[in-house]
Amino acid sequence: MFRIGEFSRLSRVSVRMLRHYDQLGLLKPSHIDSFTNYRHYSADQLPRLNRILALRDLGFSLEQIGNMLDEALPSAQLLGMLKLKRAELEQQMQSEQLRMTRLEARINQMDGQTLSNKYDVVVREIEPQLVATYREVATDDDRIQYMFEELEAYIAQFDARADLPPTTIYYDPEYREKDIDAEVVVPLKSVIPGTELFHIRELARIPRAACVIHTGSYVTIYQAYNTLLGWIESNGYRMLGPIREVYLSYSADGLGFELPPTYLVKESSSYVTELQLEIEKG
Repeated sequence: MFRIGEFSRLSRVSVRMLRHYDQLGLLKPSHIDSFTNYRHYSADQLPRLNRILALRDLGFSLEQIGNMLDEALPSAQLLGMLKLKRAELEQQMQSEQLRMTRLEARINQMDGQTLSNKYDVVVREIEPQLVATYREVATDDDRIQYMFEELEAYIAQFDARADLPPTTIYYDPEYREKDIDAEVVVPLKSVIPGTELFHIRELARIPRAACVIHTGSYVTIYQAYNTLLGWIESNGYRMLGPIREVYLSYSADGLGFELPPTYLVKESSSYVTELQLEIEKG
């Protein structure tokens, strides 16, 4: 038997934490002296203590750890909790990576790589195009990606996919992160049957569009939008109709069908997106 101070020194866990674990029922002393009220621990409690420490290191709360220490907990349920924590950590890592990308973009901008010398706005005509489309009020950007997958899968049945880049058309009068009125557009080389969801039409010609190319992750595409906004104002134009995002290079991993390889890349740093916005003199 070890007194709490001795057990603390050998286990490298503070007396304060050992008392806290005792209060929560995570690690009870093996014996409490009825006269002195001193706590005593035994060496065979070390595996349980080490398990608590390991689970804390993985990010589980003490309440969660209490449930996971339950000897009656099925191994399959314990495995499920570990996998759930892994998914949570992966999501956190992705969020932090996006934050890092935005931070690097801001640093580059303040270091002198300004938007004006990074982007060039050109005015040109956009030709009409035979397309299949799918429009809905999407819950978020992930849903828009899934809309593309559904539409591409439908077109693949007819071998009618044109070797041209896909497009998203945004109809909301203001920027929205949720409940986005979006239409995903995939070019066709021949007419195919439409459905209640998927429509076949000719994408309208734009006689005069302000266009700007963004290279890299979508996280920093706001810079291209900012450049387009500033250019329109400084050149005396006004916006007409919805804005289009044309994906000249993008990723399409994990699909159960093939897409034209012309526009596919692996890394988000290689994405190329063109913004197209119909304009007229104000």
